[in-house]
Amino acid sequence: MTSPASVFRALHAAKPGFVMPNAWDAGSALILAAAGFPAIATTSAGIAFSLGRQDYAVDDGSLSVSREEMFARMGEIARAVRVPVNGDLEAGYGDRPEDVAETIGMAIACGLSGGNIEDKKPMQPLLYDETLAVERIVAARETIDRMKSSFVLTARSDAILWSKEGIAAAIRRSNKFREAGADCLYTPGASDIASITLLTREIHGPLNVVMGLGNATGDARTWLAAGVQRISLGGSIARAVLGLVRRAAEELRDKGTISFAEHQFPQPELNALFAQHRAF
Repeated sequence: MTSPASVFRALHAAKPGFVMPNAWDAGSALILAAAGFPAIATTSAGIAFSLGRQDYAVDDGSLSVSREEMFARMGEIARAVRVPVNGDLEAGYGDRPEDVAETIGMAIACGLSGGNIEDKKPMQPLLYDETLAVERIVAARETIDRMKSSFVLTARSDAILWSKEGIAAAIRRSNKFREAGADCLYTPGASDIASITLLTREIHGPLNVVMGLGNATGDARTWLAAGVQRISLGGSIARAVLGLVRRAAEELRDKGTISFAEHQFPQPELNALFAQHRAF
């Protein structure tokens, strides 16, 4: 049988590309997979928020999610569905190339079909030195090859968000990461079609663009037509769900009504979906 990682690798070569929404637990993963998406991803933000923790801009280490906790949840998601799952591996859980290599090995072992490695330093408004950032991708590639895996390595550059050079640095870094062995390149921060078109033209490899990074704009079909290979949503769905929880709480507190329940997922349908698709 073809492995999920092999299927995921093939998706990065097929046109016109694909949409890959992000799940934060087994239930959300099953719902997204049942909707027909060919692959799903995890979201570190969604997982962190479901645990009552912070994500990305973390005030102190005690409020972050440990690598062990994150992998426990990502493993649950990977085991829950039959489609490939891409893991949000953040910055690789360590600065050294050896740390990134270890994290990639763990990702393959827990059943993920791919994963992102970021070039931003955790809890600091800085990017890794460019040479070190490349070495980290090289270490990840060497681990994948040594394990003889089809795991899809995505190199994420946060240069648009955190570098004075902006999009120019994102393009340069992405191309260096591609030469170092990355299968897919990811540059959050671009949401206008002009910037996206520039990235697809100048980055020499499959490009992931994120929708919903602090906004509700964008059209996945237009972006795919512009040459984007993969579209993810980060924590957008998870944050939208938590927004519903807040609105529901406010309505119940202030009005005593539960109109929000009109759009709930019926329990019999949830039970049937989970019975049919659960693959633990």
